[in-house]
Amino acid sequence: MRRFVGVLLACVLLAGCGGGSEDSKIAFHSDRDGADEIFVMNADGTGVTQLTDNDGRDRFPAWSPNGKKIAFHSDRDGDEEIFVMNADGTGVTQLTDNDGRDGFPVWSPNGKQIAFQSLRDGDNDVEVFVMNADGTGVTQLTDNYDYDVSPAWSPNGKKIAFHSDRDGDLEIFVMNADGTGVTQLTDNYDWDWHPAWSPNGKQIAFMGNRDGDSEVLVMNADGTGVTQLTDNDDGDWHPAWSPNGMKIAFESDRDGNNEIFVMNLDGGHVVSLGQQGIPSSWGG
Repeated sequence: MRRFVGVLLACVLLAGCGGGSEDSKIAFHSDRDGADEIFVMNADGTGVTQLTDNDGRDRFPAWSPNGKKIAFHSDRDGDEEIFVMNADGTGVTQLTDNDGRDGFPVWSPNGKQIAFQSLRDGDNDVEVFVMNADGTGVTQLTDNYDYDVSPAWSPNGKKIAFHSDRDGDLEIFVMNADGTGVTQLTDNYDWDWHPAWSPNGKQIAFMGNRDGDSEVLVMNADGTGVTQLTDNDDGDWHPAWSPNGMKIAFESDRDGNNEIFVMNLDGGHVVSLGQQGIPSSWGG
């Protein structure tokens, strides 16, 4: 479970801004200089710009819907907290401050709230929380003795997908944005994790450890029609949709260096962007 909760090299999450992918940017985190920092680049892998630079680990950047802000989590103050900064890396502001670990922030489609995972409720597990975009109004959405992690907001703002080990292994679940109506979407003996909604809300991409290593899969938003997009002897992780929904970025170690790749929606035309890291937010 080396890549389960936050043990990652870099990250890119869907940000629902911009109509196409040609002029959009990918935010990611990478330890290429010895510590995890936040970077952005053009959708073709050019124009890489480093946004953070400190002794802590800055991870899981997420574009705000209007492309003006980037949320992320960092342990720069000693434990993992949620921060937000301007899209150029200026104006870093800490949103959470507690003894638990807060991570994996994702914006609501209207930009007014941020969902995140946290180990703060005292029962030694991770739950999904939501707060206002300024850090106020923190509300716990899930509450059980297992891990509920990697929240992903649906484009219409009505649902939040996440993965959980509440049934004994990792599966994809979805719930209403207020935490009610939890429904299990996948059910098998392997791991299914890190859901990512398509921009039109009709599909969910995710990682599945179905054939002995991690592959990228996609399914309908109701859990039907599961299709495996990648198939190789190395790991493929962390799918992130392009703003126009025509491509999926992901991390892979197929070349031995954990680089960011992009493929078509059917899994074809896989191209390396030549950058080490994990795609987590495509927008800007």
